[in-house]
Amino acid sequence: MEIAPLANRCIAFAPMDKNIKASFDNSAGNSGEKPVSGSDKPIVLVGLMGVGKTTVGRRLAKRMNLAFVDADEEIERAAGLTVEEIFSRFGEGYFRDGERRVIARLMEGKRQIIATGGGAFMNDETRTLILEKAIAIWLDADLETLVKRVGRRNTRPLLKSGDPAKILADLAATRNPVYATAHIHVMGNDSPHEITVEKIIEALQR
Repeated sequence: MEIAPLANRCIAFAPMDKNIKASFDNSAGNSGEKPVSGSDKPIVLVGLMGVGKTTVGRRLAKRMNLAFVDADEEIERAAGLTVEEIFSRFGEGYFRDGERRVIARLMEGKRQIIATGGGAFMNDETRTLILEKAIAIWLDADLETLVKRVGRRNTRPLLKSGDPAKILADLAATRNPVYATAHIHVMGNDSPHEITVEKIIEALQR
């Protein structure tokens, strides 16, 4: 059956397009090399936007001889849309559904480092899957650091509706207790990312 163009469809409560849904399910990261040591589970980085999950994740992957994948980038590649466009056209619930499938797929292959979006761990199904199948690491930072970092980009959908500092403070109040269920908690603040990487490696070796 032919699917009408997105611009001509009522999408508020529409199911995910079959083509996009299949792409989400088929998304996969790159295979990594043999890790330095420790568990063979994938490592999933969680935390608020601006905490440095992608930057830290890339450096951690290099140190551990593992592949790195950014879940948001995989979602965009699978859907053929940016995260902002998915939020705008389909809504957050629609995005979270696809996000959950992509993260599940990324955890099925060889061990790798996976950076997730700030809201991924808030989804009950996604969180349960991560805690069962991976080592979850909560990257944390103080509000001042987060505000400074997110100010460098204007592509974050959840910050479009008001003052970033207020939005981030509200998100932290709601999400931090959930992030705290991760296996490892690392505080980065405004220190160099290499220091955060060292803290993660030390925690993994305990």
